[in-house]
Amino acid sequence: MLFQPAIIALVLASALSALMLVASLPFAVAVLRRWDLSSGAESQVRLEKRTYLVATLVKIVLVAEAAALVLFVFNADRMAGLFTGAMCAVGTLKVDPFGFPALYLKLAVFFLAAFWLVLNHVDNRGWDYPLIRVKYAALIALAPVLLAAGLVQLAYFLGLRADVITSCCSTLFSGNGITVTSNSVAALPHVWALSLLAGTVTAVLASGAVYLRWGQGGVIHAVLSLVLLGVGLAAIISTISVYVYELPHHHCPFCILKREYHHLGYALYVPLFLGTALGVGTGIAAAASRLASLRVVGPLIARRLALVSMLCFAAFGGVCLGLIWRSHLILFEGAPWQ
Repeated sequence: MLFQPAIIALVLASALSALMLVASLPFAVAVLRRWDLSSGAESQVRLEKRTYLVATLVKIVLVAEAAALVLFVFNADRMAGLFTGAMCAVGTLKVDPFGFPALYLKLAVFFLAAFWLVLNHVDNRGWDYPLIRVKYAALIALAPVLLAAGLVQLAYFLGLRADVITSCCSTLFSGNGITVTSNSVAALPHVWALSLLAGTVTAVLASGAVYLRWGQGGVIHAVLSLVLLGVGLAAIISTISVYVYELPHHHCPFCILKREYHHLGYALYVPLFLGTALGVGTGIAAAASRLASLRVVGPLIARRLALVSMLCFAAFGGVCLGLIWRSHLILFEGAPWQ
């Protein structure tokens, strides 16, 4: 299994990312200990010159890790046919105990990387680099997560065996099942799921509009973006997926990534994840705007992030509404979209 092209690409990408990030840690420590913009010492000049190179390398690493998340999920779905009992990515991830932990860690790396990129961009726009210690401390904190993601992913790939009988996604995502996931998410009443989704999308868009108009509530928009991530995933599992499959007891959030469903899952997850990352980025930029060197440029960055996050969330809500509208499944008799 380890010699599958996509697996080789993922392992190499993780190894190179870990190597480059670990190589940047001594510089991060040096910045935390010796950075002094008011100093004209030779050591300070060297730090200032190297910070652009290191920041560029780190940006490449973090963008590559974000792309690796998409490839990881796509590959898991594509390999489902190799394992007995697997219907989609769930079966592939259940082949080995490290499957789902690898996915969760890669999701964590994606969001943490996005937040760091926003922090880096905001810091670079300040004439005195006011957040440079914060961003390199965050980079040191990010390194163990990225290393853990790479090691767990490698352990997962090494543990893949074609002769293993794995679990079907219906055993995890069934409205009548007995798993924790089923009881807490898949069994969520449809009316509650849609109501929470509509209310949260409205609240997020409203908070973004308030920030665009009055420059207030950036942190609130960030918090609501995180809330919408959880509500959106719950709604996809409990209700939106049901409309896509037109089967009342099939709640798998991975099957909608398959070709027979026109890869509709990507149209849901990409704007939801991007909107969340940029929404939280709005809060980061808004909070940094209190610093003297960022009082002018900080709000401009935050407004751009808020606008793009609103567009992403609006696209996510529009896709959800479109999937419900086009479905032949009737869950609510007499509902206007049926």
